[in-house]
Amino acid sequence: MRVTANVRIQWFHEELIRGSYPNAVRMAERFRISVRQAQRDIDYLKKQLGAPVEFDRSHMGYIYTAPFSMPVAMANENDDVFSRIAMNPYAANITGADVLEADSVIIQNQIPYTAVLAIKDKLTVLEMRSYIISEEEKGQFLCEFHNIDRFLCAILTARSGIRIIEPAWLRDKLIHMAQKALDNNRE
Repeated sequence: MRVTANVRIQWFHEELIRGSYPNAVRMAERFRISVRQAQRDIDYLKKQLGAPVEFDRSHMGYIYTAPFSMPVAMANENDDVFSRIAMNPYAANITGADVLEADSVIIQNQIPYTAVLAIKDKLTVLEMRSYIISEEEKGQFLCEFHNIDRFLCAILTARSGIRIIEPAWLRDKLIHMAQKALDNNRE
């Protein structure tokens, strides 16, 4: 089951309130994400949401240093449908389908997912440049993305083969998508 960054951050916030000294390793294990992604979620809580969070070395976990309340809802500012609804929910050009789409993304936030891809072809690297943030090793690229389905579609439609090195859950989702497409198109 896919869990949004908002759900992970909310869980982390609740663990902080309970005084259980959560950390990136526990978050990563709980949600089956990388420790690096978990740390990004914690950094987002601190830097973007202004949470007074500090690491307590004696307990090997985080604590709140002052009272803090989470925002009621966080939304993706890049979501056109949500922005139109948020600005004017009665606008005539918003269809019922748009409202359903907005409902499905209203809880998402700006924390990107990350993946490491193996790409051998230089033209394919250029195709994927909007996702690539760095080259980790020769032919291995660290990517950031906000929309899982769009990212996987970019991989599926690339000129040459791309292999997802990590995370495993993303590779599994890609395999499932491809298998579903094959199954739907067999005679």
